[in-house]
Amino acid sequence: MGRPQFIREAEPAARSWHDQGIAHPARRRETRHRLDFLLECVGIPPDEGLDRWVALAAEHGEPVPLRGDPENHLRLPLSGGLEVRLDREPHREGWTLLPHFRTPQRLRVAVEAIKQVPDSPFDALLTGWAAPPAPDEPEFQEPGAYLISTWLTDARRLPTSLPRGHVLAISIAGFALHVDYLGPNSGVRDPDILEKRRGAEVTPLGGGDNPGGCSEVSLRIKEIVHLQNRFTDQPVDLLWTDAPGRPLPIFLSPWQLEADGLPMPRPGWRIEGAFLFTGTIAGGLPGPKKRAARAFG
Repeated sequence: MGRPQFIREAEPAARSWHDQGIAHPARRRETRHRLDFLLECVGIPPDEGLDRWVALAAEHGEPVPLRGDPENHLRLPLSGGLEVRLDREPHREGWTLLPHFRTPQRLRVAVEAIKQVPDSPFDALLTGWAAPPAPDEPEFQEPGAYLISTWLTDARRLPTSLPRGHVLAISIAGFALHVDYLGPNSGVRDPDILEKRRGAEVTPLGGGDNPGGCSEVSLRIKEIVHLQNRFTDQPVDLLWTDAPGRPLPIFLSPWQLEADGLPMPRPGWRIEGAFLFTGTIAGGLPGPKKRAARAFG
């Protein structure tokens, strides 16, 4: 595999969001690239040339199932389920680098909407209700514990359509775009959040109809697992946060925390900020008979 060339710009990654009219809420800073924040979450320093990671992927990368030609779609494992995903479009130059976390944990989500991305058949934007009630629970209950939006990177597994309310199992993780608060639980921005289930609040940014895979969260940190990027030897903290249904795994940039004068996380503390969620389908897809019945009425 020849060495690919990386163009350091936002457009390859942002194109899929903006072409759909999907808002990307990341805060843009004068001296740093918004996508760098996400890569910093997996131990890639802000001053490191990203073309190095394209070269590493060319040497050590692996094909990504359901993502297409490995010449254009690679995964670079870092450690403990962490990896960098590299994608490029055959008719355009430049690579998109985004972090990913492979977790065996499954979150049940009742589908509200799925938006396909015209220029990437491998990705879809799922919006749905996390931890929906079981069928035998009272009908007056909420459709779920909270509304969440996430990118699914294995959209090729999806059928042509899914009915609203269909429950999927997904494996997702969040990567910090910005952190507003990190400290004792008592510093929560709104005390009413503590009265919600698990003291958690997750709200898609841009509104439930058009969140762009990003959510504003207020979550309590349950546990911190210390990982390490095997190529940079930088420590990476995996934060397991308390949320209804299943704990949510999230990652932060230590460089961003330092620049913003925020402390390092601790178990029992609360974190508030905006996160990009991404993941894969772990279960709940209809079988061939159900798909055929839906197709032929």
